[in-house]
Amino acid sequence: MNIFENFVLTDIIDAVSLIHPYGNTNTMDNRKSYGISFCKEGQLTYTHNNKQFVSNSSNIIILPQGGSYSLKCDKSGEFHLINFTCDKPLVDTFVTFPIHNYEFLYNDFRQIKELLLFPENRLKAMSILYNIIHNLISHSGPNKTILPAIKYIENNYHNTNLTNEILAKECNISEVYLRNLFNKHLETTPKQYISDIRLQKAKQLLAENTIKVAAIAEKCGFAGTNHFWRFFKCKTGTTPTEYARQNSIRKI
Repeated sequence: MNIFENFVLTDIIDAVSLIHPYGNTNTMDNRKSYGISFCKEGQLTYTHNNKQFVSNSSNIIILPQGGSYSLKCDKSGEFHLINFTCDKPLVDTFVTFPIHNYEFLYNDFRQIKELLLFPENRLKAMSILYNIIHNLISHSGPNKTILPAIKYIENNYHNTNLTNEILAKECNISEVYLRNLFNKHLETTPKQYISDIRLQKAKQLLAENTIKVAAIAEKCGFAGTNHFWRFFKCKTGTTPTEYARQNSIRKI
């Protein structure tokens, strides 16, 4: 499950680096915000609800808002922490994500830390935190197996010849396994995923109302205008022409 689904960041409280010496212990009661913690060297063991969670150079750890816990430093090091709030509850316990590139992660952290010195840069700092979270989601869990297929679809959804065979080869897996992973992690099929992307792109182009319906059908990867017309009416309950008229951004 993606804990950041429909996630909206409301504020970054601070970004700090903390030195923990070996053997150091501490406790936290009713944590005031969520936190993202990581390090290059060192190791902390958190105990929360009688369960232990390890933070080290291999993973990022999400600290729960409202959580009460203790920590012990098993290996001294410098730990980087971003405290933030969001519009809805995320988790009530610790969650870990693997670190795939420490240098990129630390560079993003350092930018956030510097930007927070000046209030006018707060939105830019928040955009970088969104990027960190995006990378956590993209590179975590079994879903990473089909990430090459998702990226390929993003760049080639306009190709009418896009098939499961092509996508499976991108992931170096079988077509059956590809379909199983899409169903398990995205709750859809590769074909439906492609159709949804094409539909969203078509809605965007129709709202802009700058090119004809036939050109939109071709640009979005539909096999002809008639096919696009039928598909769009089936999915939205309205025709492409009606949708363009009702949603044109020229009404702004």
